[in-house]
Amino acid sequence: MTSYLEKILIFGNSGSGKSTLAQQLVGSKNLAHLDLDTIAWLPTNPPLRAPLDESGHKISTFIDSQDAWVIEGCYTNLLKLASEYCTEIIFMDIATTQCIENARNRAWEPHKYESKEAQDRNLDMLIEWIEAYASRNDSFSYQTHLNFYENFTGNKTRYISNTRIAPL
Repeated sequence: MTSYLEKILIFGNSGSGKSTLAQQLVGSKNLAHLDLDTIAWLPTNPPLRAPLDESGHKISTFIDSQDAWVIEGCYTNLLKLASEYCTEIIFMDIATTQCIENARNRAWEPHKYESKEAQDRNLDMLIEWIEAYASRNDSFSYQTHLNFYENFTGNKTRYISNTRIAPL
């Protein structure tokens, strides 16, 4: 159990280990968990981003209903909405090659895909997305994540390797 109410934001590239670390924190510190992928998209085919105010309302509802939590994702615009309530941020600044390897070895994510096969059909697109991290100029980009990290004035940690992630 935590000695104070932890409210943690985890962000980084796809495949960087955000969900793995979040799950470790959920299990070891009894934190509620919000994966921003579950609120950032409308249930359409093809998927479309949900309006920012709709996602923001869901983040506020989650934060208001939990004493201690971890929120993880790559959406800097959504992370900024939660940042004034967090006690710490963690930047998963992991090498692209490691992110790709992690994506290839990713377990089935049933909250995102109807089957492991459906998830694997998306793998080529995901790898292209991971490879473009440093060259993009959007709210999912390396530069945007780095700026968010550098400008945050509270407690912050920057992981450069998944091997530093151990049971807490």
